[in-house]
Amino acid sequence: MGPRRVGSVIRLRPEHEATYRRLHADVWPDVLAQIARSNIRNYTIFLRDGILFSYYEYVGTDLDADLAAMATDPRTREWWALTDPCQQPVETAAEGEWWAPTEEVFHTD
Repeated sequence: MGPRRVGSVIRLRPEHEATYRRLHADVWPDVLAQIARSNIRNYTIFLRDGILFSYYEYVGTDLDADLAAMATDPRTREWWALTDPCQQPVETAAEGEWWAPTEEVFHTD
């Protein structure tokens, strides 16, 4: 079995697009290291019409635990303090959900 593919969406606040782009043009090495420690590979964020679409491949065995570890990492929390104000959940996000998960409907290798 290959990696688990994960996609999600969130809105980008238009007044923060330049900031968001600038931050992601130079992501902190500590944040990138935590992503790798959390067994996330091929992490990509796309932007279209004010919607951010993120995609990554999860290669670990416990996604919830790895995401929880990421959420407690101090440098990642600092990073999120800068990026979160740039974002807004989509209207269909569940209560308390930030990035809303998407459903994979097609894949080919």
